Amino acid sequence: LAEHYKHHWFPEKPFKGSGYRCIRINHKMDPIISKAASHIGLSLSQLYQLLPSELTLWVDPYEVSYRIGEDGSICVLYEATATKPGSSYGALTCKNQLMLGRTSPSKNYIMTVS
Repeated sequence: LAEHYKHHWFPEKPFKGSGYRCIRINHKMDPIISKAASHIGLSLSQLYQLLPSELTLWVDPYEVSYRIGEDGSICVLYEATATKPGSSYGALTCKNQLMLGRTSPSKNYIMTVS
């Protein structure tokens, strides 16, 4: 991921490049997930057994969020504080842009794989 996002990572503007950093499984495996799985010896069929058929993962500086299904709640998987005072962290990340139109707050869950 670090190599893939090399020119699309802007800690001072977390929302910039967020579309490029969105990992999506929508009954079709995202190529970056397939490549990582292949690297550790997982087959495509094993991936489909382990992961939901509809998953969106947003990898932003300081935050990783996900949503299972098209209408699922957006949940924070990882959150860190910005290292610079006065940074724009939390202002308009990809996840926050999607939540602007919501009428109720989402519930936060932690996704684990065993």
